[in-house]
Amino acid sequence: MRVTVLGAGSWGTTLASLLAARSETMLWAREPEVADAVSHNHENPVFLPGFALSPDLRATSDLETALGEAEIVLVAVPSQHFRTVIETARPFVPGDVDLVTVTKGIEAGTCRRMTEVLDETLGHDPSRVCVLSGPNIAREVTAGEPSATVIASRDVARAERLQQLLMTDSLRVYTNPDVVGCEVGGAVKNVLAIAAGIGDGLGFGWNTKAALITRGLAELTRLGVALGGTPLTFLGLAGNGDLIATCSSPHSRNRHVGEELGKGRPLREILDRMRMVAEGVGTTPGVLGLARRLGVDMPISEKVGAVLAGELSAAEVVHLLMQRDAKPELHGLTR
Repeated sequence: MRVTVLGAGSWGTTLASLLAARSETMLWAREPEVADAVSHNHENPVFLPGFALSPDLRATSDLETALGEAEIVLVAVPSQHFRTVIETARPFVPGDVDLVTVTKGIEAGTCRRMTEVLDETLGHDPSRVCVLSGPNIAREVTAGEPSATVIASRDVARAERLQQLLMTDSLRVYTNPDVVGCEVGGAVKNVLAIAAGIGDGLGFGWNTKAALITRGLAELTRLGVALGGTPLTFLGLAGNGDLIATCSSPHSRNRHVGEELGKGRPLREILDRMRMVAEGVGTTPGVLGLARRLGVDMPISEKVGAVLAGELSAAEVVHLLMQRDAKPELHGLTR
């Protein structure tokens, strides 16, 4: 199988290196210097420093070269640049490839999921468009620490083929037919991780973290089900699993943004100091747009949006959340 990975961030690089051990794999990097380092030095010093990559992995900054003979394309481009890259790549994408989005975000403005962006720009057979999502901190997967993830596809046989392609001794891959649910889980958890980071920045403990994760899972599930996801998906790796990891890991970029906001630092200053993208920042408006459109109650996400917009301080949103009207725990989750 000839595989192309679009996007040489930490997760795209990790997947490309793993795949190169068993398939002819090409990594596309926007930055020529990153492509050169991957191909010649077997490292990505910009986005995954300190790790040796597969010597069989090739990289390029030219989309036509990257895509020309691909049979499977994994897209790891940040959500707010996703459409632009795919539109540029469209002339070079073979019509019969399997497409796997590993990007966890919602497009600002349109409120589109990444599979919807692929459909609008490429018009592929929907059964060929898949999602990879789960609690996958790139540096831990690269280091060979035991991890698990989910490949979601409407086509069970296709999911099982991709499962075998991606499975390693340290990365266990599960299949799930719920493309929408897995995609929503991966996107919304980034917003909620900012909330968890705010709690850390304010100095709160594990009671606060547990409450945020649990109540965050409730609002994530409400949105996912409203969009057509399967409720049980959100208790799995692409829902609860990914939420726990992203809200708790010191390597989580979204949690880091929240922590710095909780300490009182301005958002622009925080982002200017980061080389890699914190997806939750750009995804929050899209998530809130979907929630308003569908009439879904998402109080934690709403308050994250207010902090990111500079409308409320971190301390103010805590007070507002704690003073909300009392409700049953399963509000909005049962018929």
